[in-house]
Amino acid sequence: MAKRSFNVAVVGATGNVGRAMLQVLAEREFPIKNLYALASSRSVGQKVSYGEDAVLTVENLEHFDFKKADIVLSSPGAKVSAVFAPRAAAAGAVVIDNTSHFRMDKDVPLVVPEVNAEALKDFAKKRIIANPNCSTIQLVVALKPLHDIAPISRVVVSTYQSVSGAGKDAMDELFAQCRNTFVNQEIERNVFQKQIAFNVIPQIDVFMEDGYTKEEWKMRVETKKILDADIEVSATCVRVPVFVGHAEAVTIEFDAPISVEQARAALKKAPGIELVEGTRAEPDYMTPKECATYDPVYVSRLRKDPTTPNALSMWIVADNVRKGAALNSVQIAEVLAKKYL
Repeated sequence: MAKRSFNVAVVGATGNVGRAMLQVLAEREFPIKNLYALASSRSVGQKVSYGEDAVLTVENLEHFDFKKADIVLSSPGAKVSAVFAPRAAAAGAVVIDNTSHFRMDKDVPLVVPEVNAEALKDFAKKRIIANPNCSTIQLVVALKPLHDIAPISRVVVSTYQSVSGAGKDAMDELFAQCRNTFVNQEIERNVFQKQIAFNVIPQIDVFMEDGYTKEEWKMRVETKKILDADIEVSATCVRVPVFVGHAEAVTIEFDAPISVEQARAALKKAPGIELVEGTRAEPDYMTPKECATYDPVYVSRLRKDPTTPNALSMWIVADNVRKGAALNSVQIAEVLAKKYL
């Protein structure tokens, strides 16, 4: 029996994530019959690459007939998704949305395939599937194999998030501020609340009434929805002057004893994870610069927390544009294509 191929539309195809989606689709040889690159009217006619040789011409999202699409990979911004995603779903497509708009909708699965692929069985309720926040994705991929052997009660995480998480304009702002610092020119600030070059900013998204930012709230509620509603999460999310790659310092408290050796064995076997190990004499760990353009979630500096019973600490790093957005979306599409479509 011939393998089925699918008509796929990529929305936001000219953005960082959209371009990465096209790249990942080609790399993983997703079975595509027809491929459409969509964006706003100001991008119509632009060319985007698909694979090594193919070039697509960007079409107008506003005028696209979604009856031509089986699967839509979407990363255009939350306000745009709110309008077009239901329209695409009503036309019969399945939308895998990378924005925050649908994540906490009870009828929309919030999926990381290595963690809760079974949630996709409910995709037909709205024909929309949400891709989690990039920081949440790498966190829950690392938590899942540990939660399976010793239930997690609490997670305390501090993130070190690259500027690519805020889009191309944010990356341009970091570059310009670095350049202007060295040539002694005025530092302009348009994207971030404070200067990002040679600085760190303990605010991502807006502040909420309890003093946490919305990014920190996302990590808490999304982890509960994806992994376990009983897990408590306290997050501090920090923007750092790195172009690509998010890092997280994480302490995990368990309801039962778990040794470093048990955790190491579980992480080694887990899908989507690469455990980076060293010795005291020759320590090894992953950094954002080293993880850029690679797929795994890297875990290193695994150790016992001596300050509280049944707790471990670790360092988690991943490429936020790939695993934190594009790759996770394509992996969802792969599960859909194999099991549900």
